[in-house]
Amino acid sequence: MSMHAPLIIDIAGTSLTDVDRARLSHPLVGGIILFKRNWEDRSALVQLCADIKAVKPDLLISVDHEGGRVQRFRTDGFTHIPPMRAFGEMWMDDGKGKKHREGGGAMRAMNAATAAGYVLGTELRACGVDFSFTPVLDLDYGESSVIGDRSFHRDPRVVAALAKSLMHGLLQAGMGNCGKHFPGHGFVKADSHVDIPVDKRSLTAILDEDAAPYPWLSSVLTAVMPAHVIYPKVDKRPAGFSEKWLKDILRARLRYDGAIFSDDLSMEGARRIDGALISYTDAALTALNAGCDMVLLCNQSLGLGEHVDELLDGMDAALRDGRWVPDIDSESRRVSLLPDTEPQAWDDLMRQPAYLQALDLLP
Repeated sequence: MSMHAPLIIDIAGTSLTDVDRARLSHPLVGGIILFKRNWEDRSALVQLCADIKAVKPDLLISVDHEGGRVQRFRTDGFTHIPPMRAFGEMWMDDGKGKKHREGGGAMRAMNAATAAGYVLGTELRACGVDFSFTPVLDLDYGESSVIGDRSFHRDPRVVAALAKSLMHGLLQAGMGNCGKHFPGHGFVKADSHVDIPVDKRSLTAILDEDAAPYPWLSSVLTAVMPAHVIYPKVDKRPAGFSEKWLKDILRARLRYDGAIFSDDLSMEGARRIDGALISYTDAALTALNAGCDMVLLCNQSLGLGEHVDELLDGMDAALRDGRWVPDIDSESRRVSLLPDTEPQAWDDLMRQPAYLQALDLLP
């Protein structure tokens, strides 16, 4: 196994430049996250993914592709996956009276969520993408603008049942999953992209409600992304930078042993630690030392991309100085997220009965 490669970075365009290739070949870079700006059409995406793998075959190619408003590829044949709330609404509609349909609302919703995971996973994999940061496990309190209809439901049991169904569909497609945003982002109003939300509830309240899906899903979760939220009754640091949240609660208490990704280090909620604004390198080191296996730096490749180079150089220096020690377990968790089956080609997928049946089940 190669050395621990914890950095997930991005690129500015729809094809690789020489600078992109140099950054992706850096020994500490373990993956890339794609955005809408990297999308031109399907054939360009297939070419881009092949070019990325040509740099390093084990680079993890990832994307935020949940459905609803968070879906990076939407044209040239990609199915529009509904927002997760649609499955929660389906669960509640048991179709009595004139609306009666065979099978209860819960059964239909679970089958539809599995179909969504399968469609999402097979379409991405047909284009060469390995992994999507989905599903959202946050509860729908009706308060959070950033979560909103990305959440399945207010009830953690319904969230767990529907998320497990979606993960089952992803698994059938040969793709892992990522529960987010641990221990829960749904209760706070503030948006962690531009602010640092604070959730003042007790640990007991959070574990009983928002974090409840995590132990229920521990056997099927392959990755978790913590929230850039501070829970002051538990720790003064945001969850993704907190040893207490990641090592003591998620790993030890909830017995989770899959991969942990930091959320985007360029978000406002990520670089304010203990009240001070810190560098990208210090943010990455804090997240890794708190228990993250991988850290994401998004949207910093635009322009000259100096922040990406700053992070690569800073992590090199930290490695030399012993401020960061590579973790072989973290590396094996990263590698385990790479699909181990061959993807179907797009044209074959379009004729495949299981895929056509899954399309038919979507709300």
